[in-house]
Amino acid sequence: MVLFVLAIFDNIMSETVQKYYPSILQSIHLIILYIFIQTLVDFPLALIDYYKDTEYMYNPLKKVLLNVVSTVFILVYGYKKMKIPFHKVFPLKFFNPLIVISVVIFFWGMHNILNEVNLWIEKVIPPPSWFWEMFDNIFESNGNWFGTFMKVAIIAPVVEELIFRGIILQGLRRNYSAFISVFMSALLFALFHLNPWQFPATFILGLLLGWITVMNNNILLAIIGHSINNLMVLLSINYWDEISTMQIFSSENNTVMLISAVVAIISLVLIYVFSMPWFRMNRK
Repeated sequence: MVLFVLAIFDNIMSETVQKYYPSILQSIHLIILYIFIQTLVDFPLALIDYYKDTEYMYNPLKKVLLNVVSTVFILVYGYKKMKIPFHKVFPLKFFNPLIVISVVIFFWGMHNILNEVNLWIEKVIPPPSWFWEMFDNIFESNGNWFGTFMKVAIIAPVVEELIFRGIILQGLRRNYSAFISVFMSALLFALFHLNPWQFPATFILGLLLGWITVMNNNILLAIIGHSINNLMVLLSINYWDEISTMQIFSSENNTVMLISAVVAIISLVLIYVFSMPWFRMNRK
């Protein structure tokens, strides 16, 4: 339903703008193609795991190989279709390192708020047991912390940012306004994860990463931000017993939410302030 609405919106917008690759509809096609390629390998492995009680689906080597092959194909395919210089698709302008600190602070505050939002969604739409099993298999280290770290905090951010803040966002910016481009790339990013219970978190993450990419014209900053976010999630899942003993979390929930909201707002202001000189410079 959501994809259908996006397709209609794309058709309406196409009447007033010149079309470059990818448009919104073409971005949807690209994501579906990417998911299809991954499914070609995942589905047979899932069947083997189900009938033989194995765990090939979560084998780190398989995940790395699959991501490399499918990502290289999608990046090459998308890049050739765009027909613009490499540095336009994957910009690497200078940025203020203080933005990274502000992003860390934002994620701390926003994660606390989104945890409450996710709990509310789970009450309204209880997730099935298999979902939590799959989620745990992705983020829990089970003794192989380095392998999980590489998969969650390095490989996933690089792969997803090259596609969503690289090909998709930069392509959309040639067709639409910066606001529509960031919004649509974030929405597609959230839908790509096929996870309604984490949709608010992935959508807000996509908005932030798209915004800082546009403001600083640097995809590396989006990769770093994505990596920080995933690392913080990984640490909170594996070390929550230790983290929950911190004094801030012993306060009343309303107090924690208020502090988190103030911290998130202040950090957004700081990101804007630190980005503006580079935004002006990169527009020249």
